[in-house]
Amino acid sequence: MPLSPTPERSGPPPAAIALSCGDPAGIGPEIAVKAWKRLGATLPFAYIGARKHLPAALPVQTVANTSEAAEVAGEALPLIEVDFPGQSRPGQPDAEDAAAVIAAITRAVDEVKSGHAAALTTCPISKLALIEGAGFAFPGHTEFLAHLAGGTRRPVMMLASDALRCVPVTIHIPLADVPEALTPGLLTETIRITSAALRRDFGIAAPRLAVAGLNPHAGEGGKIGSEELDWIEHTLDDLRAEGLALSGPLPADTMFHAAARARYDAAIAMYHDQALIPAKTLAFDTAVNVTLGLPFIRTSPDHGTAYDIAGQDLATPASLCAALEMARRMATARASHAPD
Repeated sequence: MPLSPTPERSGPPPAAIALSCGDPAGIGPEIAVKAWKRLGATLPFAYIGARKHLPAALPVQTVANTSEAAEVAGEALPLIEVDFPGQSRPGQPDAEDAAAVIAAITRAVDEVKSGHAAALTTCPISKLALIEGAGFAFPGHTEFLAHLAGGTRRPVMMLASDALRCVPVTIHIPLADVPEALTPGLLTETIRITSAALRRDFGIAAPRLAVAGLNPHAGEGGKIGSEELDWIEHTLDDLRAEGLALSGPLPADTMFHAAARARYDAAIAMYHDQALIPAKTLAFDTAVNVTLGLPFIRTSPDHGTAYDIAGQDLATPASLCAALEMARRMATARASHAPD
């Protein structure tokens, strides 16, 4: 394996995981059921959503909170019931259910903040459906979670698999806006948060980070862009002086082959596609979206609501299972981590 894996820890397993249902018109309910059938009591989780969105014949047991999930997960899907007043059907979201989707996420965060759950895994939502149905005021799922967490640190997105951990510094903005949005402060904060998370949540004592350049060939000595010479190299030098193990800025086109990945624990990319293209190429069905910088662990499958296949028994639970498994490993590592 090219990465330093999250170590397995001895002792009792951590508490169960809270799984928010996401948009019930998408594939969230389907993949949750398939994940429970695959994982059962070996990785207990509580599904936070509505009974009516699950198959009628499915064995379901209502629980008061996530801490009760382990007792029933071997025989039934543990359910924390949330009332959904609308008529969402596969592929057909109902605006009346938007507030309930938000309520399910809020309840899931309460589960981890209270200690009933070891970690949070989220099924996909549709931001447009939440805006139209409930006036959702946040740029996305992650920003809403950060708001609920009450933290002041900026959440950082990581795409993670057994092949690659990759963090984009800038995310959902046009490519033309990246050079202005990319600042020394933003790069510094992203690297610090990533390094701290690798130590605390992945059990890597001395994380090695590879940092991509912004321009082709990392600017090629200023011939193809000057950002690397103007400030990126200086920023990395300052962080090295703090004791961080950094390589770069590196040409992004040679960072992601197997031999290169063996030399680092996570890659820092400067913009969305620079990170997500290699991450999804290497692990399209099993990559996990991990949110760093929150006071609790959050993972999610690396796909959207998939309205086009919802209700057709076509959705694979592979990414959700990977997200649940990674959440448990991270929770175990965090429980064993001595404070910095």
